[in-house]
Order: sequence, then structure tokens, then C-alpha cells
Amino acid sequence: MVGLALKNLSFYKGRSITTFLLTFFSAYFFIVYVAFMDGSHSSMLKNALDVYTGSMQIYQKEYREEGGYDYLINDTQKVFNLLDNTRGIRAYSARVETYGIASSGERSAAMMLTGVDFEKEAKLSELKKALKEGVYDSKGACLYIGSELGKKLQVKIGDEVSFVGSAIDYSFVAELFKVCGTFKTGMYDFDNQSAFMNRDYFDEIFLSRSSASYIVANVNEMEENDRIAEEVAQKLPEDLRVYTWQELMKSMVELMKIDSLFGYISMSLFFLVIFFVVMIYGFINVSTRIREFGVLKSIGLSDRAIDRLLLDEIIILTLAALALAVPLGAYTAYYFEIHPIVIPGMSEMYKQYGVVSDTVPTRFSPLTIGWNAALVFALNLLSILYPMLYVRSFTPVEAMRHV
Repeated sequence: MVGLALKNLSFYKGRSITTFLLTFFSAYFFIVYVAFMDGSHSSMLKNALDVYTGSMQIYQKEYREEGGYDYLINDTQKVFNLLDNTRGIRAYSARVETYGIASSGERSAAMMLTGVDFEKEAKLSELKKALKEGVYDSKGACLYIGSELGKKLQVKIGDEVSFVGSAIDYSFVAELFKVCGTFKTGMYDFDNQSAFMNRDYFDEIFLSRSSASYIVANVNEMEENDRIAEEVAQKLPEDLRVYTWQELMKSMVELMKIDSLFGYISMSLFFLVIFFVVMIYGFINVSTRIREFGVLKSIGLSDRAIDRLLLDEIIILTLAALALAVPLGAYTAYYFEIHPIVIPGMSEMYKQYGVVSDTVPTRFSPLTIGWNAALVFALNLLSILYPMLYVRSFTPVEAMRHV
């Protein structure tokens, strides 16, 4: 049947070329589209995690629900020892957060002030790389503030900012700090309310020695993150809990799922059109060959054999198209993963969605490319079912008399 199928394909060149091109372009664009969609999601997530969040965070169990100083981690060294002895942990650091009102001149704004170890943060987050002006690892009564917060307070390097808040023991704190550095991550809300201070001076003012709001950690391989988090969780004191990035970035993960859903709905409409076009071409081809099939039936060819003939024809065309589309699509996905497209100003335009880079990368995944190609192959096979049933509806005599 394969030999006869090849002869038929060469004889009906127009239909064969059209089906080949439809299959090729649908497979190629599907692979590239999914690669860009997955790449943009991976890039958004990586940027968000690398900027500040990390791959996992350890909290006192009630802290995320209740907040406040009553639910701090009081013995950070015990957790540090555990993380030091856990394979796969790349870096970790303790952070202490407090909220208050920052003022400069006639301007005031709510501010999240965080005490950090700047040396550890440089290995853990992108705060150092986000330096815009001044210095990163300042000492003493210095602030490292977000660029948007600086604009809101109308301050620049060297200006003073007053801060009113409370210490760990809930005593009143009113201090005057100097702006020693500004950063810009591109994450608008973060840049609009965050300020950092070296941990030593923070502990002195807010009485937070050996305490932490939470401990953040990064792993060497993100694929191992859940396993490592589970290992750490089993060894932690009962009052502490590990949160993975899926929980920490739940809103972003859900947003990406919704975006993927709409993306696949759009592609489904595209494939629906392609499916019906291929099926219509197959039906037209079959309807013009009814007399031919009648002759084949009259000389003893069964309906099943004719089904096999039509199936062989569509399989040959589909495999030929995929043999070209899959390598080209895979190469395109791989190339733009290594050399992302740069769209100047994109991060500024979409900063509220967590876009902190002007690059648009793809994600090269052989498994994803494989199921993309399998889906196109399956749709092409489905497109020949109705033409098969149409041919079966004719008896040999009816088929030979068909006009």
C-alpha cells in the first residue's frame, strides 16, 4: 500500500503540496509559539526569584498569617547549621523586616525596612546588581532604597530620611538615616516601598540580634528544590515551616497558568482551522477519486485496504512535513534561548507584571517539542477519518458510476 500511496501523492501534486505546507507551518509555528510562551514564563519567574524571593523561605509557622514580632525565628544559628549540612543549598541569609513611615521634607511614605547581611545577599539575590547610584554594602546609619521610593520621597544620595517605627520589643523607634545607595529591580511595587540596612546597625536600633523574620535560601538546581525543601522541613523544629517558590509566588504561578491556558485556547482555534482545511482538502481529494476507489473495490480491494491506503498517504505527508518542521522549530527555540530577542523599553512598559528584562527568550525543551509534533500528527490522522467514512458509504457499483 505504501508504494501505491506514494504514486497517488505524486499524481495529485496540488493536494499533496497543500497538505504538506499546512502541516509544516502549523507544526513549526506551534513549536516556536510554545517555546516563546514557556520562555517568557520561565524568564518572569526566574527574574522574580533571583531578584529577592529565592527558591525557598523558612518562617515561624504563624508569621505569614499573623505577622508581627511575636512570630520571629529567635534562634537563627540552629537553622544555619541545618542548611550548612544540607546538600544542594547554594546560599542562604536571614532577613529582619519592619514597617514604618519614612519622611523627607514635606514628603512621607510607608516603607519596609529590612536588615540584611549585604555580603550574603550579593550571593543570594540581585540587589547588588540592581545598584543604580551610590554604594551597595553601606555601613552605619545608611539606607539602600528603591529608586521609586526615592522619587516618592524626592531624595538623592547623601540626603537624610527620618524613620518612625517600633523595635522588636515594641518600643518606639525614631531615627535619622542617610541615603547611601539606590537600586532599581524593575519590579515596581518592590522598588516603591523597600529599603535595606546593614544587619549590624539594624540589630543595634531594633534589638533584633539572633532573630529573623525569615530565612531565605537558594538551591543549586531548581529541579531539586522540592526534594531539598522536604529534607529541610523534616529536620526543622516543629514551630518552623518551609515555603517553596510555588507557594511564595502563588499569584504569579496562577497568572502564568491562566496565560498559558489562553495561549493554548488561541492555538486551539488556529489548529481547528488547520484541521478543517486539511480535512476539506482530504475530502475533496477523495470525492474526486470515488470512481478510482470503485474500480479498486470491484477487483477485490476491501474497505479496510482502502482505509489503509488513505491512511498511508496522510502519514507519509505528515511525517515528511514534521521531519522538516521539528528540526527547524527546535533550532529556532534553541537559538533564541541562547540569543533572546531584545525589545528596548519592554521592562518599563510591563514592570507591573514582574517583567524586569527587555529580553524575550524561548525555552528549548525536547519533551515539549515532542508532544507538539505528536499533537500535529494526531490531528492530521483525525482529519482523514471523515473521508474514509465517505468512501465506505459507496458500493463498488455506485462508486464506478459516480460523477
